[in-house]
Amino acid sequence: MEDRRDGAPVTTRRIGVISDTHGLLRPEAIAALQGVERIIHAGDIDTPNVLQALRTLAPVTAVRGNVDRGPWASELPTTAALTVEQVSIYVLHSLDDLDLVPEAAGVRVVVSGHSHRPEIQERNGVLYVNPGSAGPRRFRAPVSVALMDVQGTRVEVRVVPLG
Repeated sequence: MEDRRDGAPVTTRRIGVISDTHGLLRPEAIAALQGVERIIHAGDIDTPNVLQALRTLAPVTAVRGNVDRGPWASELPTTAALTVEQVSIYVLHSLDDLDLVPEAAGVRVVVSGHSHRPEIQERNGVLYVNPGSAGPRRFRAPVSVALMDVQGTRVEVRVVPLG
């Protein structure tokens, strides 16, 4: 926590962002997510055990990915929206399924997965965050998660390579 010039406290909220675990929750991912206030999982979870383990670290907002099947997965939404501080975050698995215009909807951050490639890109005032894949290595893509720091309306994101 930091102090503003007027003396009022300013809080930074750290959010862990993970995707494409495909049934594997690496110890390195657990270590990288230690101390976060919330975890966002952008789908392709593959087993409810992954979500159960993540919930021991922090509350989890998760969406269903294209490999998430079965009764446990049918309970997951395909999209989710949440607000952290003054930042609206929209979560889905694949950007190909984006069903709104984020800037028109007042969304500041769009979190997705699916590609297994970490990417942080700002377009039209919207920050697009893909943490990459935290599960089994595929497509020669790096294994990673992301950490998002939110303070008021400010958002900073960084990719954390695993292993």
